[in-house]
Amino acid sequence: MKKFFVVAVMCLTGLAQAQAPAAPAPTPGTPAKKELVSKVLSLQQKAIEQMAQQWAELPALRLMQQASLVLQTRIAPEKREATAKLIQQELNKYVADVVPLVRSQAVKLAPSTVGALMEEKFTEDELKQLITIMESPVNRKMMQLTGEIQKSLQEKLVAQNRLSVDPKIKALEQAIAKHLGLPGAPATPVGAASGAKTGAPKN
Repeated sequence: MKKFFVVAVMCLTGLAQAQAPAAPAPTPGTPAKKELVSKVLSLQQKAIEQMAQQWAELPALRLMQQASLVLQTRIAPEKREATAKLIQQELNKYVADVVPLVRSQAVKLAPSTVGALMEEKFTEDELKQLITIMESPVNRKMMQLTGEIQKSLQEKLVAQNRLSVDPKIKALEQAIAKHLGLPGAPATPVGAASGAKTGAPKN
């Protein structure tokens, strides 16, 4: 849900402004406005933490994908399971060490970044409208389902595209390795060049 909370805030504000007369220009950061912004950030804390977690986990996910390809192409079959377990342990350690730190930092930075921007761009009345929308039962229900919705879509997307995408990823990896002259770059497949052409991924 990277940047989701910011996009949601902007979209909801746009709807409110479209239904109302032109709002007065935002006032400087008064105590009342600061309190309203703090309320918005509190309501969005979980979204902020999730965004930070996804950012922190992204390198691990990329490394896991790369490791999976290497396991299938360069590691002997009898060693794959043990090697995969060791790699998973390293990835789990990284996530356990890094994610809590990044989540905490995101929450600490939110007032001076997102909060400051909201103080500048939103009027007190707009912030009050936004809080009303965010606290509505329907919005809360939607936010609670966001993780489940994303997981459901991602699992289906991966399942339906793995067979067609994985070969293209492997072909890309092999081509890059060949161009870079990396050790272990695959030789011309058995069947010579004509066979390689027929085995090329189709668009």
